[in-house]
Amino acid sequence: MDWSYFFELSLGGLTRGSIYAMIALGYTMVYGIIELINFAHGEIYMIGAFTALIVASVLGIYGFPAFAILLIAAAVAVIYCSAYGYTMEKVAYKPLRNAGRLSPLISAIGMSLFLQNYVILAQTSDFLPFPALIPEFDFLEPIAHIFGSSDFVIVIASALCMAGLTLFIKFTKMGKAMRATAQNRKMAMLLGINADRVISITFIIGSSLAAMGGVLIASHVGQVNFMIGFIAGVKAFTAAVLGGIGSIPGAMLGGLFLGLAESYATGYISSDYEDVFAFTLLVVFLIFRPSGIMGKAPVEKV
Repeated sequence: MDWSYFFELSLGGLTRGSIYAMIALGYTMVYGIIELINFAHGEIYMIGAFTALIVASVLGIYGFPAFAILLIAAAVAVIYCSAYGYTMEKVAYKPLRNAGRLSPLISAIGMSLFLQNYVILAQTSDFLPFPALIPEFDFLEPIAHIFGSSDFVIVIASALCMAGLTLFIKFTKMGKAMRATAQNRKMAMLLGINADRVISITFIIGSSLAAMGGVLIASHVGQVNFMIGFIAGVKAFTAAVLGGIGSIPGAMLGGLFLGLAESYATGYISSDYEDVFAFTLLVVFLIFRPSGIMGKAPVEKV
């Protein structure tokens, strides 16, 4: 066995899985609170990438240094996409909160299609080049051919975001309110928790993470397109299901698991079957472990 090749695939899978995990967190947080699959979440990721491209283009004209452009573009994308997430929840989901499960699902799909076509009209349907904003780090030079500076920034930024979210959920007052609302929304409201505010903040946090992922992957790949949100969104949803939909640690683990599995399948089998392998993995989990890696099986009350 070629261990250097295995190591290369592992690092590539770690980069890919980190992005999946960041997007999957948005899916699993929203589902944990209101039991809704927000299929427009991938489009927030895409809008984050386009927002960063616009900001980077403007700042580049004024001669800002590359890494400063990346930080400012990421901050603007996070704020902009947070506003999108908040507005989307108020417009598309809140009016249907007490409706049947099918109505919010159709609304989510409609919002996804709306945002895709909005970007096509506002920007373009073609691929656009994204500037390389991440500088080369000297300490990565020995392994730069398999793990570059953009890979390193993606992994570190993803780890910090996930660690920060974990601490927020576990120790802050709002985090405790989110956990209480996820456990029993009606009881949480009876205890004085503003469930509408908790749901809005959940959408804001999920959209922020998606925007950060969009900025990082656009800088890594070097191009953006209106369809990148759909592809990444479906993969991240798969990761959330693999880890256990509704479980935040499960979303992180599921994203890394899917990224590594795709990387190994691409390297040892064929890149042509990358998507097939991912969704085959999803089907296998849904058949043999529908609750996911860290999800809990539903308890039937008698």
